[in-house]
Amino acid sequence: MKEFFETYNQHQEDIEYFLQESLKNIGGLSNHKKNDFKQLYKIFPSLELVYIIDKHTKIQTSNNFYRYKIDENAKNKDRSHLISKLHFTDSNMAFSKPYISSATRSTCVTVTIKEENEIFFLDFRIDILLQKLNLIELNKPFHSITKGFYIIAGFSMIVLSILTIFFSLYDFMLYIFSNHDLSLEMIFKPIISLTLSIAIFDLAKTILEQEVFFKSYSKNSRVETKILTKFLTTIIIALSIEALIVVFKIAINDYVQMVNAFYLIAGIALILVSLTIFIYFSQKKYIQS
Repeated sequence: MKEFFETYNQHQEDIEYFLQESLKNIGGLSNHKKNDFKQLYKIFPSLELVYIIDKHTKIQTSNNFYRYKIDENAKNKDRSHLISKLHFTDSNMAFSKPYISSATRSTCVTVTIKEENEIFFLDFRIDILLQKLNLIELNKPFHSITKGFYIIAGFSMIVLSILTIFFSLYDFMLYIFSNHDLSLEMIFKPIISLTLSIAIFDLAKTILEQEVFFKSYSKNSRVETKILTKFLTTIIIALSIEALIVVFKIAINDYVQMVNAFYLIAGIALILVSLTIFIYFSQKKYIQS
C-alpha cells in the first residue's frame, strides 16, 4: 500500500493529466446518469465509485454508483466537508491526494468535476490505475502462482534452518556425553551451523515479507541491496569462523599446510572488500538520487 502511494506521488502530474484529458474526451458526465454510469465503468477499469453533490446545498443528490451495485443509503447526506477540501483548476476539476476509501476499503484518488449546478465525484483505484499506465506490474493469476511458490520455498527454508540448529546442538551434546575430549573444533562447529541457520532463516523471512505478506509490485533497489548485504555479511562471518578453525588445526598439526589457510583467509578478505565497494557505490547512488 505504501508502495502505491510512493509510485503515485512520483508520477502524480502525469496521472492527473491522463485522467483530466480522458474525462474531457468523454464529454459531459450528466449524459451518463441515465444508465447509472455503466458506460463510464467500461471506459475506466480503475473507476470504482461515482456520486453527485448539489453545488449550492452541498447535499448528495444521487445514490452511490459502484461498478456492480447501487447504494441508496448515501443519498441526501451532507458532503460539505468534502467540498471544503477541494481546490478546483480552471478546467473545473479537482484532484484529491491518495487515501483509503471508507466506502470500498481500497486505496484510491478522487477526481471532482463541476458541471452546471452539480459536482461529480469519481473514485479511481490507485493499484489498477498504476497498472494500466504501466507504472507497476500486477498480474493476479501469475502473482497467485508465484506467491504459492514463495510460500512453499520460504517456509521450507525456515524448517531447514530450525532442523540445522537442532542437529548441530544434538551433535554437540552427543559428542560431550560420549566421553570424548572436548576440542576447539567441536566448539566452533555448532557456531558455524547456527550462523548459517541465521542466514537461511533471515533469507526466508525476507522472501516471505517481500513476496507474500507485504508484496512488492515494483523494484526497490534499496531493499534488494539491504537483503544482499545482510545475507553476505552472515556468510562472511561463518566463513571467518571456519577459517579460524583451519588455522588452529594447521598450527597444532602441520605448519606446511598453513598456505591453504592463507588462501581461505585471502578469499574471505576479497569477498569482504567486494562487499565494501558494493555498499559504498550503492550509498553514493542513493545520495545522488
